[in-house]
Amino acid sequence: MLELRDVSALIRHSAGAAVVVLAIAVGGCANHSEPPPEVAAAPPPPPPPQPPPIALDGRWRFAAAGVGACFMNLAQTGAAAQGTIAPEGGCPGNFFTSRKWTFEHGALIIRDHKSEVLAELSFAAGRFEGHQAGGGTLSLSR
Repeated sequence: MLELRDVSALIRHSAGAAVVVLAIAVGGCANHSEPPPEVAAAPPPPPPPQPPPIALDGRWRFAAAGVGACFMNLAQTGAAAQGTIAPEGGCPGNFFTSRKWTFEHGALIIRDHKSEVLAELSFAAGRFEGHQAGGGTLSLSR
């Protein structure tokens, strides 16, 4: 029959063996690591918008064919592709609400106080020309 002393030694020996087996198993997992998943490179940022073909700072005459004209003061910081508009008063249609301009894709876009597009104008022969939403011809010149 086994004595208590022998049973105690057997348990200590078995427990020690279990710890060794467990350490080997855990160590094996730690040494076997998967490579990190490849992350796709982020696309390059889009190029900055092109500035207008001429400096827009200053006073401009805005005209809507057959309707009327007014003067607008355009402000631009450096070579930025956007700026502000301050109509002097008496602008035809809803152009008295003009507050901001942007130059996008080769066109000068005039926006109102709600950032809604009022007109898109193209640069030709030293001035900007285009049409309003209703179809009327517009011009912006010095």
